[in-house]
Amino acid sequence: MNDEELISTREADVLHLRLNRPDKGNALSASLVARLAEAVEAATCDEHLRLLVLSGAGRHFCTGFDLSDLDHETDDSLLARFTRVELMLQAVYRAPFATLALAQGRTMGAGADLFAACTERWIVSDAGFAFPGAAFGLVLGTRRLAALVGPACAAQWIESGQAIDAAGACASGFATRQIRADDMEAEQARLRARVSRLDLATQRGIHAAIDAARRPRADAGDAEDLARLVRSAARPGLRERIAAYRAMQGKH
Repeated sequence: MNDEELISTREADVLHLRLNRPDKGNALSASLVARLAEAVEAATCDEHLRLLVLSGAGRHFCTGFDLSDLDHETDDSLLARFTRVELMLQAVYRAPFATLALAQGRTMGAGADLFAACTERWIVSDAGFAFPGAAFGLVLGTRRLAALVGPACAAQWIESGQAIDAAGACASGFATRQIRADDMEAEQARLRARVSRLDLATQRGIHAAIDAARRPRADAGDAEDLARLVRSAARPGLRERIAAYRAMQGKH
């Protein structure tokens, strides 16, 4: 078994990044976020890449921000970690090529935000989603979610912290499709053929034009998202709010 937190596989013009912390639900540790950010940055500089695939090893895609070592965190260290998560999500969101997230099992918090940042968002077999960050005062990924599902739906999901099943994710547009695990290889092959049909310059030009429509205020929007996240995470008592949320969850 590979003991790396992130497994990178390149096949022609497709890069596959697999989160590899199955015993932790592929939760985003500080080191995993750093490795993801480095890999996405390198991919963005690759002039030959057409598709980036993100998946998770084991039962779950990504159960969110890793809080397993909360006792050793401070408000400042948590602020820094959440900031790095947002910057990584922005890098995925503005990638100059197609991006595909393959979700299964639990896809929570920052893991659901990572799913939302991709242009193609597939549920493999079954998956459940939730956005619990607002319960401890974080504003993370809200604008990107609202762009996918609409402001009213995003507000309901975030404010309630409700669980979203696969049917709800697909009906809302949060997930672009649901496929069987047995069909995944064939479906990915169809996507690869689609994004490789045109010459690279044309394909990237089309992607850029669609991306401009998807996020017309890209630079300003990214800065605003980061500012909202920093303001929310910088409020004193972040670690205590997270600890209180975890204690409450443990009672249910």
